[in-house]
Formats: sequence, C-alpha cells, structure tokens
Amino acid sequence: MAMQTSIILRIDMDKAVVSFGDVASVISGAGGDIIAIDVIRAGQESTTRDITVDVAEAQYEQVVTAVEMLQGIKLIHVSDRTFLMHLGGKIEIQGKMPIKNRDDLSRVYTPGVARVCMAIHEQPQKAYSLTIKRNSVAIITDGTAVLGLGDIGPHAAMPVMEGKAMLFKQLADVDAYPICLDTKDTNEIIQIIKAISPGFGGINLEDISSPRCFQIEEQLTRELNIPVFHDDQHGTAVVIMAGLINALKIVSKPMDQIRIVVAGIGAAGVSCCKMLLAAGVKDLVAVDREGAIRSDRTYDNPMWNWLADRTNPQGLSGKLSEVIKGADVFIGVSGPGVLKAEDIISMAADPIVFAMANPEPEINPEDAEPYTRILATGRSDYPNQINNVLCFPGLFRGVLDCQASVINEDMKLAAAKAIAAVVLDDEVNEHYIIPSIFNDKVVDHVRHAIIETAIRTGVARRVPPEFR
Repeated sequence: MAMQTSIILRIDMDKAVVSFGDVASVISGAGGDIIAIDVIRAGQESTTRDITVDVAEAQYEQVVTAVEMLQGIKLIHVSDRTFLMHLGGKIEIQGKMPIKNRDDLSRVYTPGVARVCMAIHEQPQKAYSLTIKRNSVAIITDGTAVLGLGDIGPHAAMPVMEGKAMLFKQLADVDAYPICLDTKDTNEIIQIIKAISPGFGGINLEDISSPRCFQIEEQLTRELNIPVFHDDQHGTAVVIMAGLINALKIVSKPMDQIRIVVAGIGAAGVSCCKMLLAAGVKDLVAVDREGAIRSDRTYDNPMWNWLADRTNPQGLSGKLSEVIKGADVFIGVSGPGVLKAEDIISMAADPIVFAMANPEPEINPEDAEPYTRILATGRSDYPNQINNVLCFPGLFRGVLDCQASVINEDMKLAAAKAIAAVVLDDEVNEHYIIPSIFNDKVVDHVRHAIIETAIRTGVARRVPPEFR
C-alpha cells in the first residue's frame, strides 16, 4: 500500500476560463482525492480557494503539476499538512503558575528559592519532590540511526524527538525533553549524558546506531542511579513480545516448543532475541545478511558472540530462505524485500509473521496475507501494528512514580505481558493481537506492572500509596 500524504493547494481561479469542476477533474485524474474545499476570497471575476487533497506520496508532483498547467488557474502555493504541523517545532515549555507580583517572584526565584536549593543540598533525594526531576525524561540521540533514514545527523533528528516528547506528555503526562547531540564519539556521549543527568528522573536513548548503542546504554546503566532505556532496542522487543504472547494463544503453541527466526541483528534484533530467550523460547535462530548466527563462528560484534552461544541449538547454517523452513514464527527487524512468499509457505502450519521494517516491511503485506495465520507490521494502515508507543509512556510513568534505579529484564517482560493483557482472551483474534496505541488502558496496565515488578525485584526507591 502506497504511503499517503495530504496537501493544501491555494489556487486563484479565473471564472471566465475555468470551472471548479475542471480543477476537480484534473486532480482526480492525477491520482488525488479532494477531501476539503475552503473559499478564501470570492469575486465576480475570480475566486481564491484552498483545496485539501489526499494523495500517494509518489503522485504528489503529478497532482501539483496538473493543477499548475490548467489554463485559468494560478497556483499561489502548496502546503503539506505534515510540514505545517512542524512549523516552529511541536512542543513548548510553560510554567505551572503565573508570576503576577513581587511576592510571587520572591518565592519562585530569588530570594526564596535559596531555601529550597539548600534543602536539596542537604538532602539530595528531595530533588524528586522539589524539582522537575520527579517527572522528567531526557530523550537523547546523536542522529545516527533515525527511523529507516539512517545517519541523518542531530539537526534532522529533532522532529522525531519532539514527536516522542508529545507522546510522552499526552499519553502518560511525562515531561520529556529532546536533546540532540552533535557528536558520534561514544565516550563523549556517555560523559555528556552523565553530566546532564541530575535534572532528569530517567534517560530515553533514541536512534543511536548499533553496536555503539549497547556500550552507551550498558555503561550509563552501571554509572547512573536513574533508569536508562534504549527504546529502539527494548521498546520494540517489549511490544513484539506482547503481540507474540497473544498470537500463540490463537495457534495453541507453547512458547517453549516453537522455533523462531529473527532477521536483522541490530539493536532491536538483539534485544528481541534476549527477551524471547528470557520468556522461555528454546529454539531461536538469529539471521543477518550473511546467514544464521552460529556458535562455531566468531564475530566482531560482541553481542553477536553472546547470541551465538545461546541460540541456534540445531546449528543451522545458510541464508534466511534455508533456515526458515519449518519455523513457527518469523520476526523481521531488518529491511524491505527480505522475506518471500515461498519462505512463508515453507514454514510450519499456522505461520506467524511479524514484518517490522518501516516504512516498507520485509514483505508486502498483501503478498504475505494469503499464506500467514497471523501477520503483524509496524505500520498503522494494517491490522496488528507493533509500535513502541505502546511501551515507553507507561514504562517511564511507572519508573518515575516508584523512582526506580534501573529497568531490568523482569520489568520489560512484565510490560510485555501487561500490554498483551489489555486484549482480553475472548477478544483475541488473527486481526487483533495487540491493543491500539490510543487505548487508554495501556499506560495504566504497563505502569502498574512496572511498579509492581520494580518493588518485587528491589529496584524501587519509592512505593506509591496504592502499592503499600
């Protein structure tokens, strides 16, 4: 399915030369679908209108050119509604109370603020109650692995980080701050994050390339006393696991008796494999471009060596099309075109396919559907969207509320089970294995699971009242 966009064409129309019907006809002929018309100015000889058009991205230029070439039409400008939503950025900071007089000023700033500063100096833990730390998360990237775009740099990464900050606030009332670092030096990134950490209750690493992301997260987890979470790794793994839990209910296959093939062994793939192993999967094969990861080989990437020692118990070798034969589940976190219809046909009965590459999955969903029992993708225009937004808002809401020091594997698995549980057993079906990102139960379910598990595993420094 082609990616759609929406554009607004502002046109000046000479009524003696052309009718609106002519305009509508050429837009339709070029592949556009008019969804709104607004009259900006109406005169006797001409009229100015804004025409909102839904169009496939590949036909964007065709629609614009067709209107521009129409006699009697002056195309004043074209606005892309997506770009309009980003003008001036998408987030802002504002105070919780107005400063209306000198007395207010003396309390929020000098001299009154000095007493608060000294209270925190004497008891640093009070920063959680007297500053924004208790509800603040830093979203940090170096712009080296943004979406499917790759290394586009910190400036170009900012719109993604802003969008994530919006989701944090709207879904979980977490104040998140986008921070894009103009360095790719691993040690420098670690030191910068450590230096700015006092103002935050958690660190969300985002869009940092593999394998550097592993070292950054591991070292920060060791050296900071606030939770560090690389969402590309763990958020993806948590939501995939949630979907798999429900998918296996449909096909009546236990987790410890299935064979899973994971294609794409970057940050998300490694974390996904770790979570699958933690959940009890015994037969897991990880596949990269060169073929299956095997214990009889040594790899430059230390995480691959870790996987080689713990996966592929049958010692399978070869490319994806060879090792996928007889597999129950395919999980793709790689790129488009990796999986073929004949690969799915070679899988075990009732194949489960999670084709997660975005925006173009490992296989076109229309090509896969005839051969799969359950199909999931990362896209919103198909059923069963596996999206990190189901995980990170509730997860950080939970760790902030219990002031967790780390996010451990038990907490991630608990989050996956909580997301899966939002879909009740009598609701689960082939097209509904995962809740919508707008389901208002998700954040509360994940928050509760995170706090409960943090308390049980001894990493919570505060017990919220409802858990006492």
